[in-house]
Amino acid sequence: MYKGGFGGFGGGNQMQNLMRQAQKMQEEMQKAQAELEELEVDGSAGGGLVSVTMTAKKVVTGISIKPDAVDMDDLEMLEDLIVAALNDAYDKADEVYAEKMGAFGGLGL
Repeated sequence: MYKGGFGGFGGGNQMQNLMRQAQKMQEEMQKAQAELEELEVDGSAGGGLVSVTMTAKKVVTGISIKPDAVDMDDLEMLEDLIVAALNDAYDKADEVYAEKMGAFGGLGL
């Protein structure tokens, strides 16, 4: 005999609770993603000769190069420092992202 409900979910009341929980999680995830757009991380190389600032969503917002890093006879070193600073900032952005979004178990990524 059919007693209603949603095939093993125990009735509409539990389904409504699941829907509320899902909506709450979605709102929390959206809030965390918005925070990631605002949070900034800094990466550096060469003892601070080159530094990069980016959001935790990996949007570069600034690069700083100290004059000591500029040697016109060795621009390759400066290029390497920029790449290293970017990679450092990317690593830090990944850490912050994982910290903020890890609670959501990879949902919406």
